[in-house]
Amino acid sequence: MPLLATVEAENSPAILSGVLLSLVVIYLASKIGEEVSKRLDFPPVLGSLIAGVIVGVSALNLIVFPEGGISADDSNLMTILQWFNHLSPAALTYVFESQSEVISVLAEIGVIILLFEIGLESNLQQLKEVGIQATVVACVGVAVPFAAGTGGLMAIFHVPAIPAIFAGAALTATSIGITSKVLSELGQLKSKEGQIIVGAAVIDDVLGIIVLAVVASLAKTGEIDVFNVVYLILGATAFLLGSILLGGLFNKTFTKIVENLETRGSVIIPAFIFAFFMAFIGNAIHLEAILGAFAAGLVLDETDASNELDELIRPIADILVPIFFVTVGARADLRVLNPAVPENRAGLLIAVFLIVVAILGKIVTGWAVFGQPGINRWAIGVGMIPRGEVGLVFAGIGSASGVLSKPLEVSIIIMVILTTFLAPPFLRVAFGDSGHPPTDEEDVSVKMGESQSAS
Repeated sequence: MPLLATVEAENSPAILSGVLLSLVVIYLASKIGEEVSKRLDFPPVLGSLIAGVIVGVSALNLIVFPEGGISADDSNLMTILQWFNHLSPAALTYVFESQSEVISVLAEIGVIILLFEIGLESNLQQLKEVGIQATVVACVGVAVPFAAGTGGLMAIFHVPAIPAIFAGAALTATSIGITSKVLSELGQLKSKEGQIIVGAAVIDDVLGIIVLAVVASLAKTGEIDVFNVVYLILGATAFLLGSILLGGLFNKTFTKIVENLETRGSVIIPAFIFAFFMAFIGNAIHLEAILGAFAAGLVLDETDASNELDELIRPIADILVPIFFVTVGARADLRVLNPAVPENRAGLLIAVFLIVVAILGKIVTGWAVFGQPGINRWAIGVGMIPRGEVGLVFAGIGSASGVLSKPLEVSIIIMVILTTFLAPPFLRVAFGDSGHPPTDEEDVSVKMGESQSAS
């Protein structure tokens, strides 16, 4: 132990250097990617993801992680670090593993803050008012792609149950930010179709987080136990609903605490204490930390300080959330889908299968609407297609858990990218691209979506 302590002490400056250099690469890549994506009229979050792919194991090998046989020698960032520190091979491996662990933890905190922010932006009143039509559309949009994706992967491609369930779950998400932005541009946000799409997307987020909590917990145990699955589903639902119901009591307490604090951070620090405590509870009862963070956001959205919280959390999210998205892209090895390599072709077929299920599984939601003669069912179905940031959360959690094979992980990321790219032009076609500018009311209503998309 004394020898180990000496080794750790000697290499601490090099570890810090590695973390700092990694953050420089991550932030530079994220910002360039976001700016390019924004100028091409795509969601900035996709720019971060693709930038991560470029700096990761698929291309530049700057941000790589010690998994799947990757060593310090494969990291170009470690090569740069070696020029300055002249480390021994053993020390370089230790530094590589340590700095990778720090970046992974920062990415985990980033996704917790992302889900806290999404919870803050998911208005509970809107959830209560969307009506049965949006609820039915959301349930169909979760059940159909999940069942088709999971069943197809197991029956056609012989994927084991746990990875198949995880991939099927990744197909359930819908990005409210991307869809609401396009609807606003088309002046359709307040149409019947627009209201159903946005309401269903909000409910999809809630259902998706519950599904993610369940499948992530299954991934930890590595086996499917019927009683455990029932416990996880009921536990996640009860935890989320219980948090919301008790939120009314907590809101008054939170407001009083905030009013009595006189130092800096009087709003944001108590909010983060609550969010991290809820994340801890979610993790401690074998659900998922992100479920607790999402529940905390839903609860605090009902407080008098919610508007101030929305503003305060954005710069913090701007610092930590890009780490999550870039590392998701960095871990994705697109080379495993190179069709020139014969053994990669099965993975490529899986990617095509997931994309087809992702699109068709959401289009059918338009035909779940009832009692609405003349409604544009194509538009509703197409509006539910983009996975966006929520789909990337699934990919990131699956990657971190180690439950997904490389081809399956990359297939999910490609599915997220393509559905997000395809949805805006398809939605314009489905609505006939009416193209009139949004009204003031629509412009206000889309702020939530734009904020979420920009994160």
